[in-house]
Amino acid sequence: MNVVFHASAGPDLAARLAAISSETLRISVCPEHQDERLARLLPETDVLWHVLKPATAGMIASAPRLRLIQKIGVGVNTIDLEAAKMRGIPVCNLPGTNARAVAEMTLLLMLATLRRLPVLHNAMATGAGFRVDPSLLDGLGELGGRCVGLVGYGAVPRALVPMLAALGCRILYTARAPRAGALADFRTLPDLLSQAEIISLHVPLTRETERMINAAALRRMRRGSVLVNTARGGLVDQPALVEALRSGQLGAAGLDVFDPEPPDANETLLSLPNVVLTPHVAWLTTGTFDRSFALAVENCRRLAAGETLLHRVA
Repeated sequence: MNVVFHASAGPDLAARLAAISSETLRISVCPEHQDERLARLLPETDVLWHVLKPATAGMIASAPRLRLIQKIGVGVNTIDLEAAKMRGIPVCNLPGTNARAVAEMTLLLMLATLRRLPVLHNAMATGAGFRVDPSLLDGLGELGGRCVGLVGYGAVPRALVPMLAALGCRILYTARAPRAGALADFRTLPDLLSQAEIISLHVPLTRETERMINAAALRRMRRGSVLVNTARGGLVDQPALVEALRSGQLGAAGLDVFDPEPPDANETLLSLPNVVLTPHVAWLTTGTFDRSFALAVENCRRLAAGETLLHRVA
């Protein structure tokens, strides 16, 4: 069975992939920017291990042997599900495998925005750390004691809540309906936006959630509050977010995801002093890969054996 891992791999990740390859499971690494290599691999590909670069209808059409699209992660908005359906190709994801990694990055972004970590790091790196403008030290905040609002209550929020509770945060959440056993207080989205001091997004990108954090939602948030997004860039209206950050309606934002990705070199968000940015790597840890590959290999085995696939979404 020929598998294409459609993402770049450093030495450690390449070694992990080599360790799980076998005579019956041949894994080829194809960095996302190597379109020519992908074009050579697709005609012989049985399974696509999809990461972030869109799995388009054209890609699917170029893979006549393709029998499974396995998302290495959770969100399948970057896969042409209709094209896969037309070919009868199942699409599976891996819910929960990256939950701890994303929860920890979410916590990191909350802390980094409140303490203006990039500003302080850059000041130290340029030799000005102990002569930093005192105004940049005004208003540095603590996470403990704040009200944190989680938009969504899936695997990531469930992993994040105990961390926030240990720091003494008051935690609210919103979802389609209250969740039994939730260790946080339910609110409707409008109420959550108006009450929380830090808003963190944890929902998939769908037609219903696209641009859910728009200009009206940002105006509803408490002045000086913080927005953290480790889910999908399309959940947020980026021009409206820029305006809210410039005006002081938002005090800061911590962002791991953007729309589009990668952001344009001239994207204003990249130059604002009150943002902390990472390149869609909240999920990316050795632990995530170990958990993900174990399930992905199992799905390849099940595919070969004609057994029911795990976590099929389409």
